[in-house]
Amino acid sequence: MKRLAVIDNTKLKDMSKKVYIQGLCPVNRAGKECMYFEGSKLLIAEPLCIGCGICSNVAPEAIKIINLPDTLAQDPIHRYGKNGFALYNLPTPLFGKVVGILGVNGIGKSTAIQIIAGILKPSFGKEKEASMHDLIQHFKGTETQAYFEKMKSGSIKVAYKPQHVDLIPKQFSGKVIELLKKVDEVGTMEAVAAQFELTHLLERELGQISGGELQRVAIAATFLKKANVYIFDEITSYLDISQRLKVAKAIRGLATPDVAVVVIEHDLIALDYMADLIHLMYGTQKAFGVVSQVKPAKYGINVFLEGYLKEENVRFRDSHIKFSVRAPIKSIGIHTLTEWHSFEKVQGDFTLHAEGGKIRPNERIGVLGENGIGKTTFVKILAGVEKATSGELGVKLKVSYKPQYLEADSDELVMSALHEAVKKYDAELIRPLGLKDLLLKKLNELSGGELQRVAIAQCLSQPADLFLLDEPSAYLDVEQRLAVSKIISNLAELRHIAVLVVDHDLLFLDYLADRLMVFTGKSGREGKAQGPFDLETGMNTLLSSLGITMRRDESSKRPRINKLGSVKDREQKEKNKYYYG
Repeated sequence: MKRLAVIDNTKLKDMSKKVYIQGLCPVNRAGKECMYFEGSKLLIAEPLCIGCGICSNVAPEAIKIINLPDTLAQDPIHRYGKNGFALYNLPTPLFGKVVGILGVNGIGKSTAIQIIAGILKPSFGKEKEASMHDLIQHFKGTETQAYFEKMKSGSIKVAYKPQHVDLIPKQFSGKVIELLKKVDEVGTMEAVAAQFELTHLLERELGQISGGELQRVAIAATFLKKANVYIFDEITSYLDISQRLKVAKAIRGLATPDVAVVVIEHDLIALDYMADLIHLMYGTQKAFGVVSQVKPAKYGINVFLEGYLKEENVRFRDSHIKFSVRAPIKSIGIHTLTEWHSFEKVQGDFTLHAEGGKIRPNERIGVLGENGIGKTTFVKILAGVEKATSGELGVKLKVSYKPQYLEADSDELVMSALHEAVKKYDAELIRPLGLKDLLLKKLNELSGGELQRVAIAQCLSQPADLFLLDEPSAYLDVEQRLAVSKIISNLAELRHIAVLVVDHDLLFLDYLADRLMVFTGKSGREGKAQGPFDLETGMNTLLSSLGITMRRDESSKRPRINKLGSVKDREQKEKNKYYYG
């Protein structure tokens, strides 16, 4: 059996601990050098490792020893140095198709697309970079071989949208129009700016626009490149539901017989809407990742939810993610936990009108609507962070609030920030959110996804009756999003609390919510808060305003968007049934 040893020396800074771990290795104690040093780096000779697990038990946050399946007997496509992360296989861009890549964070998705984009040269697990000839030989007889032959001949030109759009202002200073003009190779800057609702932002400085606006700028810049392979690494971050669907539709329209499109995405509804085919990625986070064979999008997403790859005979998750045909409501109390009266909030040129509503114990309420129509303002007013301009709120409860934008400039330890959660909710929050390995890190050292999970745990560990979470799915992968929804549901029942969640991921809210609030209006001018409604009424209200219909997948019961103008789409619109719960 082949064994993979991965060591993160940045998490093993104490030299005395490294020496101690080396001294525990039974192979070393028998006189062979299984664990050894290169300078100050502790390394493992994988051929000598017996998989005893002693070193990984002593330093689980830094050392992983993995017994690989027989199917991975070959060398990896790429490895980040000795005892570094290993990637097996690659996704294949296919002309005329949108190919999606689906997998958890830290599994190598960005590494894989950087190789097919020509940004990163693979190593095949060796000390030197592989040549294009090596890549072509490795994939001989496959579609991937044909792709790399075209790349070698110079007939492939790649346009690549990176994941972290918040870095754009640090890499390019100037106005939006200056950036778009600079990258425009097709002469359609004005049309593309209009397509992605950027016309009114063209004279704005890049450092002064929001995350959602930066995301649309990055997507527009990619569209303006003259390329035949377009690669998008996460398109929905910061975007509202309407914007997600518009972008997904535009990306789907890019694929022609002469153009291939590859997309990494965690929003399953958006991915299902735009992808023809899907590669799943599985393995061990921050240790190794494997790219599966390509599958039809519908089937591939269902396989991901099931957690079992039949063709490869690999189970990559212990549990099967299941969706309910109807949201469970049996646990919701019949009496009112709290209620608010109608109120208004005026901020400059923007006015929010909120109808009165009530929340019951044990209830999870989802909040849906476009950006800029008052969802965050509404939550801040309920939380007591802001005050209504007119009207009596009437909420008399202890509230815990997780804001939309998270501050990470503190050098406080995660363990200190999560003191209450560690003390009282280890089984309910710390373990299911995967926070144990982060406890000794500083808040300003965390990634976006890590910071989000810490903020969720911090919010849910407070003594309160009503919990308000603003966009908790941001930066999280699919499995983390669904895990968060389970954690929220379990805590609501266990502690008889109510939770109100603002989010743009329809699948996440469908999985979580008992009822829905829907915000309508005109971005930046006027917003109207309605509800809470029952799930079907709320979804119908939202989807009818977007002009789309959704159905349940017959196998997984997950919600899916109907193709515009399809028989199913027309039938549901005729019945005014935009959503089937």
